[in-house]
Amino acid sequence: MGNIRDTQYFQTVQDKKMEAADVLEQVYIALTEKGYNPVNQIVGYIMSGDPTYITSHRGARSLIMKVERDELLEELLAVYIEARLKDRPSDRA
Repeated sequence: MGNIRDTQYFQTVQDKKMEAADVLEQVYIALTEKGYNPVNQIVGYIMSGDPTYITSHRGARSLIMKVERDELLEELLAVYIEARLKDRPSDRA
């Protein structure tokens, strides 16, 4: 044990920040396993901010609350645009 007059140092371990895509994947899996419609539940959460739309199964509720809702929406929109709109021919001539 050190000298009582010496300052003790305490370091916390920071949680690894998960990407919105990873969170959405884990939440999707948990909702599906519990028999919920994951699209409806995730939309309900994003629109309302009410975490009870997300099951606590596999820690999904606490996981999704670690990511800002606008980040989740940005990720969803980016993937949608990439998949559906990026390579579409323009309607402009």
